[in-house]
Amino acid sequence: MSRLFIVDDDIQTCELLKEAAEVLFTEVCVYNDARLFLQKNIYDTDIVLLDLMMPEIDGIEVIRHLAKRKSRAYLVLISGYDAGVLHSAEGLARDHGLKVSGDYTKPISIVSLMDLLAELLEEIEQEQKTFQITEPINNYDQDVEIDDSLRESVTKLLFVPDFDDLKHAIYQGQLQLHYQPQLQITTGKLIGVEALVRWQHPIHGLIFPDQFIPLAEQTGLIEDLTSSVIDIAVGQSALWKKQGFAVKISVNISSKNITSLQLPEQLSSLVTHNQIDPSMMVLEVTESALMGELTTSLDILTRLRLKGFQLSIDDFGTGFSSLSQLHRVPFTELKIDRSFIAKMNQDPESCAIVETCIMLGHKLNMEVVAEGIEDQAIWNLLSSLGCDIGQGYHVAKPMVAEELLQWAQKLNVA
Repeated sequence: MSRLFIVDDDIQTCELLKEAAEVLFTEVCVYNDARLFLQKNIYDTDIVLLDLMMPEIDGIEVIRHLAKRKSRAYLVLISGYDAGVLHSAEGLARDHGLKVSGDYTKPISIVSLMDLLAELLEEIEQEQKTFQITEPINNYDQDVEIDDSLRESVTKLLFVPDFDDLKHAIYQGQLQLHYQPQLQITTGKLIGVEALVRWQHPIHGLIFPDQFIPLAEQTGLIEDLTSSVIDIAVGQSALWKKQGFAVKISVNISSKNITSLQLPEQLSSLVTHNQIDPSMMVLEVTESALMGELTTSLDILTRLRLKGFQLSIDDFGTGFSSLSQLHRVPFTELKIDRSFIAKMNQDPESCAIVETCIMLGHKLNMEVVAEGIEDQAIWNLLSSLGCDIGQGYHVAKPMVAEELLQWAQKLNVA
């Protein structure tokens, strides 16, 4: 016999759904706390109405737990957030092997939902006549990490840092951020900055990321490095807020970061502690970073969006599965690779690619950012094509926080 589980922290919604569903089900179980729901044994004949946006444990975490149990229950997703998040969550659940039977945005059409539940009950009844329903499986698979390929060697450089050098730099506060302005192309207004990490070495001076990022990825220090960068960026955002200077900060995160299941909670706690709106933080992910543990990455990125962070797909156009990633991940921003921007005036094909990327981004309700703008002619061309945001040396070089504030005030763009 099928049971209906309603997992939603909205008590009024639960009461409404329970009252309607009791016409079809002899047992309707309501859980306003997903942790209590996960203590139950879920059978293959059960139907679960799952809200994505919940405190403590959200719907994406519930999906992960059900997948680890190899649940074959029927899943119906509910969200009061946006359609992009709902779509991504559905794709994630299917990738995990779960049976997603429908999805609804709030407010829910009770008539439509009851029709779906009636159809599912008929389907379950037919399956029971053919197959024996199995008991739930509670064994949990271990998460498997796939290591990134080693980056290009940095031994040709004059200063070749080793593991201990870089670890010391991270934990002794030698990393600093330079911020490159991002302007709204139509108005010239400063709306964001990209945070670019530098290593201020006490002996060798300023060291650029191409000399130490590959080492961080090779030696497993990239998560600690990124964590340090995010800490600095959030702290700077809090300081700017006190100074009445509010701009979004974009931070690059690596393939290791987007397979760390603790990342959404860590970032959410960090911005809450610093009293920062998470929408002021833009997390940039390259296409190549998504090529590994895609299902885990989709889990984490979707939960980051649920917690209010903005997501940007960086270096767009240089990967192998661009359209697939845009369709599956709830990105809010598309960043066109500088290699196409630089050749727009001389190469018609590059210009066509940029134009297509802008149109695609807008069709998918994303802002489009052009990086690497070097002159006014390219700026004007991007403006004519409807690009939203621009950055590059034509606007300004990356600078430390104090210089950026002075630059913004001097040009009256703050």
